[in-house]
Amino acid sequence: MIDRATVDKIMEATNIVDVVGEFVNLRKSGVNYKGLCPFHDDTTPSFMVSPARQICKCFSCGEGGNAVNFLMKHEQITYPEALRWLAKKYNIEIEERELTAEEKQQQTERESMFIVNEWACQYFHEILKNDVDGQAIGKQYFRSRGIRDDIIEKFMLGFALTKRDAMANEARRKGYKDEFLVKTGLCYVREANTQQPSSNTQLIDRFAGRAIFPWLNVSGKVVAFGGRKLDAATKGVQQKYVNSPDSVIYHKERELYGIYQAKKAIVKEDCVYMVEGYTDVIAMHQCGLENVVANSGTALSVHQIKLLHRFTQNIVLLYDGDEAGIHAAMRGTDMLLQEGMNIKVLLLPDGDDPDSFARKHTAQQFKDYIEQHQTDFIQFKTELLLKNVTDPQKRSEAIGSILKSVSVIPDPLKRNTYLSECAHRFNVREDALVTTVNNYIAKDKEDRQKERDREQGREAADTPSARPAIEPMGLHTALEQSTEVERLLIQNVIRHGDEVIFENLETEDGGTVSLNVAQYVDYDLGSDGLSFSDERYNRILHEAVEHSGDPGFKSDQYFMQHPDPAMSQLAARLAIDNHQLSRSFELKSSGSSLRQRIQHLILDFRMDIVNQRLKDIQRELKTVGSDRDRIKELMDAFKDTQELRNALARQRGSDVVV
Repeated sequence: MIDRATVDKIMEATNIVDVVGEFVNLRKSGVNYKGLCPFHDDTTPSFMVSPARQICKCFSCGEGGNAVNFLMKHEQITYPEALRWLAKKYNIEIEERELTAEEKQQQTERESMFIVNEWACQYFHEILKNDVDGQAIGKQYFRSRGIRDDIIEKFMLGFALTKRDAMANEARRKGYKDEFLVKTGLCYVREANTQQPSSNTQLIDRFAGRAIFPWLNVSGKVVAFGGRKLDAATKGVQQKYVNSPDSVIYHKERELYGIYQAKKAIVKEDCVYMVEGYTDVIAMHQCGLENVVANSGTALSVHQIKLLHRFTQNIVLLYDGDEAGIHAAMRGTDMLLQEGMNIKVLLLPDGDDPDSFARKHTAQQFKDYIEQHQTDFIQFKTELLLKNVTDPQKRSEAIGSILKSVSVIPDPLKRNTYLSECAHRFNVREDALVTTVNNYIAKDKEDRQKERDREQGREAADTPSARPAIEPMGLHTALEQSTEVERLLIQNVIRHGDEVIFENLETEDGGTVSLNVAQYVDYDLGSDGLSFSDERYNRILHEAVEHSGDPGFKSDQYFMQHPDPAMSQLAARLAIDNHQLSRSFELKSSGSSLRQRIQHLILDFRMDIVNQRLKDIQRELKTVGSDRDRIKELMDAFKDTQELRNALARQRGSDVVV
């Protein structure tokens, strides 16, 4: 457990711009920074980071919080893990007590798998550096590929001993459980139909005798491994590489090899090179080009594209010039265009792949070659499909395929630019191309709408047709959901809860008392037994009042650094100005003193409750039937509630038409 003093030290040292910038390409926007939100399908930058408040928020999906909340959500890690991540980044030493046996047992499967993978990565790396066979076989292989020691360290390359259970035995000796050796894919069970390995089960190392390439996710955690048979063993073998199977912590379609080592360079260069294999990435790094990742021979997925789009929208597909390279360049390109990526394609000279080309050239020579020979994807596809094509039918099909790619581009201006270029290249009237593209777009929209309709139909089939009637509510429970007024009230408690708005008020015993925002809100609502409909808001108000007497208490700092991550995340969301507020609330808040604003919001809160009560009475009047006594009770209640509403309206300085 991390003590509060250490937590405070970590939070004081943390710069949220640096933290978020590790995962999102941020650009200056006034006093803040903005980028594409990593938590939803964001096409225009809606994720704002405030260095002054040390918080972030997406104004589209609402996700946000302080640096700890961001890491927990983005990396799917626990609160203590996020604190350790920050402590490591800012070189802050953490002294923790030993976890109890019960606490160790409660560690999640995900955490355990990461721990096992991290150990295995170090194990393979140490074998490569220090074991006799590791040096003679593994290191010799990397040497034969021209890979330097500093690059071996950078990518934590390793070697797995040829003995089929060497790693499994060492892992067991170190106390790692068979369960997680199997779940991570490091080992598999020899016996057939064995679901749960035991201490007597024979585990086989999946990567025995192979050169090891660890996969690190965007935050640097080891999620998987790739193992390559060494050159002498690959004759007649089709599958040179074996990769970790999908698991709780690794899904191949969501990861990119080299993303952790490349992300800063991608942001700096505002461009990413996409290659096919591990050694392509490594060779380009060694050459001096670091903004490179690999999808390891599989078609690009939407998840991978969105991951890259957080750092840049410019991608160069860099493959060798044979048929396989051309095929690789064509895969997934429509998805890249659809996600708003700018695509360039470069096919290297025959006989070269990025690995061999990088070993022959300096970084500058490689960059110059790319700059001179890369082509826009539409141009590439045009030259590929229309080269030496004279048959009208085949030419029409090729043009249709190219226009289909153009139709998925979301930016209308870019789409029209491509259409003009295509009209010139194809010697076809532009309006004919526009019509074709519009038909593709309309067809795509129609298909998506049909799919939504089918989905809604499936949901409707699973939804009960009848809903229970709404029960009339009493005054103290009139608000079913938190209203905008509640949100604004608690937002002011977070921002200004410690600020005194009433001084030297006389008490019944002749003394005086001063009230800050939190104390006044609590006193006013408590006098009528009112509370917020959202229990989190009640907790915030209670804690603000409880800590008001603490020396140096600052409400915003207290809640945004709250030890409960859910509370700190909520506080951070509320602390940032929400630009989507209705104009009426903006006008109420602007140009008035803090005391007036709080008083007005409390009146608004009471008015919301009264208006809800009137609606409840009207709803019951429609369904009460012929029960005259009940009708009279409801009519009297309606009249009394109307009078209360009018009294509140007079206090607010408003006119209400009765």
